[in-house]
Amino acid sequence: MQRLAASRTKREWHEMASEDVIDAMNSHKNGLSSHEAAKRLSVYGPNRLPELPKTHPLYRFLKQFHNILIYVLLGSATMTAMLGHVADTFVILAVVIVNAAIGFIQEGKAEQAMHAIRHMLALKASVLREGGRHTVEGEKLVPGDIVLLEAGDKVPADLRLFQVNSLQIQEAILTGESVAVKKDTRAVAMNSALGDRVCMAYSGTLVTSGLGWGVVVATGADTEIGRISGMLSTIETLTTPLIRQMNVFARWLTALILLIAAVVLVYGYFVGNFSFSYMLMAVVGLSVAAIPEGLPAVLTITLAVGVQAMARRNVIVRRLPAIETLGAVSVICTDKTGTLTCNEMMAASVVTQAHAFSVDGMGYEPKGDIRLNARAVSKNEHAILDELGRVAVLCNDASLHHHDGVWVVVGDPMEGALLALTGKIGMDIQEELSGWMRTDVIPFDAKHRFMATLNHDHENHAFIAVKGAPEQIFLMCSQQRTGAGKSEAFNASDWHQQAEDIAAQGQRVLAFAVKSVPPDHTVLEFTDVKQDLTLIGVVGLIDPPRPEVIDAIAECQTAGIRVKMITGDHKGTAAAIAKQLHLQNPDKVLTGADLNAMDDDALAAAVIDTDIFARTSPEDKLRLVMALQSHGMTIAMTGDGVNDAPALKRADAGIAMGLKGSEAAKEAADLVLVDDNFASIVAAVREGRTVYDNIKKVISWTMPTSVGEALTIVVALLFGMTLPITPIQILWVNLITAITLGIALAFEPTEANTMSRPPRPRHEPLLNGELAWRIVFVSVLLLAGVFGMYAYAVDQAYSIELARTMALNALVVMEIFHLFFIRNIYGTSLKWELVAGTQVVWLTILCVTLAQFAMTYLSPLQMLFGTVAISFWDGVIIVVVGCVFFAILEIEKQLRLHLR
Repeated sequence: MQRLAASRTKREWHEMASEDVIDAMNSHKNGLSSHEAAKRLSVYGPNRLPELPKTHPLYRFLKQFHNILIYVLLGSATMTAMLGHVADTFVILAVVIVNAAIGFIQEGKAEQAMHAIRHMLALKASVLREGGRHTVEGEKLVPGDIVLLEAGDKVPADLRLFQVNSLQIQEAILTGESVAVKKDTRAVAMNSALGDRVCMAYSGTLVTSGLGWGVVVATGADTEIGRISGMLSTIETLTTPLIRQMNVFARWLTALILLIAAVVLVYGYFVGNFSFSYMLMAVVGLSVAAIPEGLPAVLTITLAVGVQAMARRNVIVRRLPAIETLGAVSVICTDKTGTLTCNEMMAASVVTQAHAFSVDGMGYEPKGDIRLNARAVSKNEHAILDELGRVAVLCNDASLHHHDGVWVVVGDPMEGALLALTGKIGMDIQEELSGWMRTDVIPFDAKHRFMATLNHDHENHAFIAVKGAPEQIFLMCSQQRTGAGKSEAFNASDWHQQAEDIAAQGQRVLAFAVKSVPPDHTVLEFTDVKQDLTLIGVVGLIDPPRPEVIDAIAECQTAGIRVKMITGDHKGTAAAIAKQLHLQNPDKVLTGADLNAMDDDALAAAVIDTDIFARTSPEDKLRLVMALQSHGMTIAMTGDGVNDAPALKRADAGIAMGLKGSEAAKEAADLVLVDDNFASIVAAVREGRTVYDNIKKVISWTMPTSVGEALTIVVALLFGMTLPITPIQILWVNLITAITLGIALAFEPTEANTMSRPPRPRHEPLLNGELAWRIVFVSVLLLAGVFGMYAYAVDQAYSIELARTMALNALVVMEIFHLFFIRNIYGTSLKWELVAGTQVVWLTILCVTLAQFAMTYLSPLQMLFGTVAISFWDGVIIVVVGCVFFAILEIEKQLRLHLR
């Protein structure tokens, strides 16, 4: 049996008449027979997304060791083991295993994005089989099944609707549009955007009201969600800048160490006439000194500290390297609904014949001011507001509820916003509902585009309340209310202009009208409302911007970060919100149709100057992210729906919404916003930049000290001198300082100018010219300090053991002073807050100091490391050497900063 849909793609079902679709599916409005359903199930398979082949856990774990930095660490562990330093070997191996475990766990989480989408399909479905209604498992649906949709149902498969009754479906997970879509059965154009295909119901979306019948046209992997799932499986996850730079850095470091070791070995053996075994052990000591084995551990700790800091900023980090990536972003591509806006409809404006009012407030809370020319007014001053509020309550099927301090709406979000408007007018919603009884109703339908209710009170009064699309309501009106119960002839042209002005602000417009009827009128017919209505006014509703987002976007722009809105909403709405948020170029909007007409080169050129993209599909969002990345930009993508998952995975930093985001979006993302607040992204960017600054500080501190230690051996061997510090003493320094003092830098606070600097270039290397110069300069100073102290001790006729002990302590003291110097890499280090340090700084210094005193003055350690006690005044000299070292570093930095 051939697949029924083989000759047509699901993009074509919406352009066909419903009867033709049923015929094409070899189905009938009475449904399939059980035998036919079973037959098709064997052909199409279960209505679920296919499981992808999984990588064996052992292979995934072993793959974590396939990294040159890990090879360097393993080599370092081998060399320390050869020297017999078991403790140092265990420390290095622990770093390797911890890094591998972290990578193994995080890689496993990345596979959960597919798993999350698979569970979005419906568990149960109401279908017609052999003319009767049955409830079946969602997995057993097949193309051609006739499915009934009711309020509260999750759509079980992609359906072509052929009968609807006030059916509305929330499609935000696919389109990003916050308002439920009113469904119809009429066919739409082939190139219609996903959000405009009113005759289709897509798998995983939610029915908010009404009911409808549809024929299944796609199941499982063939559904719209399945298509997005397929996109996810083929999208390449980009390597973060930190990992990429560390790989390059590790390769060059490895090559340099091996080259120097080889040169020293050959020179010492052939020129210096040292024995091969002596030179081999010396070279091993040199390599161990040069390899910063504590660096990966400190980097991991630095990232972990950033995780905690971001958690305090309501950001959950799923992949450690994403922290510094977020700090490097140059563009934030953000969804509109629920991210920049509240994802809650709110009445923003009320226009009557005489006045245009603005509405304050937040969300669905029925509290806020009605303002006229910026002054708060009451219903007592404008009686027409009282009448409009009554219609908003009575011609309404939604309800508001207060749960855990939050107002929520049950029913249509726009109707919930109208109830909140009534409360802001100053009316008691429950009092209005109890004072009037609904006698009859004409439900809203896309065909007639209005809702009408017949209402009677306890004093024998009756009237019809009507709300709906302005263009429809205006046709039904002959009068317009002027205030105080008076009316005049309806002026259609003025009202059409008013409605257009409100719509131009990105607001959805509803018109409100009434008609008095005799008390004995108890049945509501269409003929009762087709004419002679009296218009009260129009209301503009909008999903308002979050108040704090405007400041957040301004801070992004100050930090050199471009914010681009990518939404599935209408072009006009997107442009209006962009203006309120002060995005750049708010009048320049490209739609999904515009993007489809561009090739990749044209799109890459267009994305530079365009910041608002409307009516976009998942493919559009993915193309936009890739187009921006083609310019070398580091991209952060925010989103909450299934439609955002592919772009979230492709982006350098994918940010999902925690409260209203789908599980698929969260699993595909690198970070999750707990509070769904765009402003939290700015705080997270600040933390990301801080983390990267601290990583640079760790490297800037670690590399010169490692190179300086290695140079003491190299110089001594090349010039045939006695080693001022023995290899075992260097290993001791590495053991007590490499991780402890480096850890202190992981806790450094944010520097003052962090958010006034532009983003760092995407391909900026960790080892740039400035860092290379600092490594050379500091290494030479360390070398001079060590040999200078050793020479001083020899000149004082001290024993070689004491000379080496003094040189060793001078090296540690200089490293401590180097820590204070490196704490501020963008300004002077001579600030009280930097001198005072942090608790972590002083704790690590105390640990290192105690360790040095122990190895200098305790007999067991003296015997192990070949040290002897140092006199008080020699100790003072060592500290003075550290102070001079710090002064030279600070003078050089100030000269370098002034010469920029």
